Amino acid sequence: MLLRILHLSKSKRSVREDLQMAKCCFGKLLTWSCILGFVVGLPLVYGQRDTVIVRPKEINDVLVNPGMGITTFQRFNGQTLNPPLTWSEVGPVSKMPQANPKPDFPETTVAYCRWYWEAIEPQHGSFHWEIIDLAIAEARAHGQRLAIRLMPYDEADHHPIPKWYQDSGAKRANRKEDKDGNIWQPDFSDPLYLKYWGELVAEAGKRYDGNPVLDSVDISSVGYWGEGWSPYMPPFANQKALIDIWVAAFPHTELLMNFDEPEALAYGTSQGTGWRLDCLGDLRTASANRYFEPEMLDVYPQQVVRTGIQNVWQHHPVSLETCGTPASWKKDGFDVDYILSQALRWHITTLNVKSSPIPVEWKVKFEEFQRKMGYRFVLRRMEYPKMAKAGSTMPVHMWWLNEGVAPIYREYQLALQLTSATGSSSIKVPAKLKEWLPGDAVVDEPLYIPDDLPPGTYSVRIAIVDANTGKPAVQLAIEGRQPDGWYEVGAFQIVTP
Repeated sequence: MLLRILHLSKSKRSVREDLQMAKCCFGKLLTWSCILGFVVGLPLVYGQRDTVIVRPKEINDVLVNPGMGITTFQRFNGQTLNPPLTWSEVGPVSKMPQANPKPDFPETTVAYCRWYWEAIEPQHGSFHWEIIDLAIAEARAHGQRLAIRLMPYDEADHHPIPKWYQDSGAKRANRKEDKDGNIWQPDFSDPLYLKYWGELVAEAGKRYDGNPVLDSVDISSVGYWGEGWSPYMPPFANQKALIDIWVAAFPHTELLMNFDEPEALAYGTSQGTGWRLDCLGDLRTASANRYFEPEMLDVYPQQVVRTGIQNVWQHHPVSLETCGTPASWKKDGFDVDYILSQALRWHITTLNVKSSPIPVEWKVKFEEFQRKMGYRFVLRRMEYPKMAKAGSTMPVHMWWLNEGVAPIYREYQLALQLTSATGSSSIKVPAKLKEWLPGDAVVDEPLYIPDDLPPGTYSVRIAIVDANTGKPAVQLAIEGRQPDGWYEVGAFQIVTP
């Protein structure tokens, strides 16, 4: 037909016009062929009758995934929230009851708790590890991992540095008659501070480093709450030594460096730590307190750049804590959209809102925020042969998208499962999930089909599983999730050799 059109046109058109018409008609033929192919189910786009191509449908749910999200604070999933504007810095020392009814708060996989030195070591060398042991057990029971901090003392003298330390001959940085004389301020350059605080850190590391329920540990060193700043800052050499004790004690646990002192922040993250800050949402424009400058508009954005930590998130997490609570942001008229978008620009993985209620008017904004923070994996496309023999390999091609702002930081395994009434097998898929930064990832792998699988039709399922248990651990942003956590992605035939 195409040749006939060209022949009839010869007497009326130039060669150039003939070519243009040929191109047009050929395009129309392709269009009709594609439509026909779509109607009758022919895979014309790929021309592969022996291949299954799956394009899962994406979902918009808020996913509850390991090591990310809005954390609980000093409590666990389903327990009573703090009032909208107040909270306690005192960590839990006994089991807390569940709230009835269950509070309206995001379900989360991370519980964040912190305790004062005096609670953990009230007498020198006598450690109350049962406090943290209980918190680990409670986190596990509530489907969470535990993030922790140990704090030297507080600003109000409600929780001073341990009395035994004050009486040990350690140096004091201030005098009773000073303006802050009601607080016993330690000299952080005193070798005794490094010795005794270092003993606590070392013993904690011996007991908890590498515990699979431990999500992260804050590097706590200088000043109130161990935040890393003080009116009595020691030289950097002393700050460095107080960071090194944590790196030495927790080599198998994710550490988070506190933000406040630039030189210490740059050094800590250079040792392979993530980072955290504790005043997300401070949109003040001026301050009379030189130790508390406007954080979001003056300090944080510039310090991220000046300390060179812009890309730390690619390998280690960024954890943020609200300045006050979301309710206090609302009371002060702060711009929640600006605050949350800035957190995403910093590639946030976890957020501590002090277990305080999220204002009802902002619930939708926070849900959208949760869909973007951390990692969010979407299987866009999967291709595999319709049939193969047991004992052979089959090529599998996948296109994934990480729609979050950060990678996953703990080792997990991508797995394919073949199941039928007569046999089942889970096959590990080689994929470096920790390298799946925001954006696209492709997996092209030949997978071996176990030779003991009998012929028949097999359901094909996929999951990201716990590397130790082999059980599905990560929710995907696609339809098809089964009750056991695997995702249905088609069928596959094992044929007789």
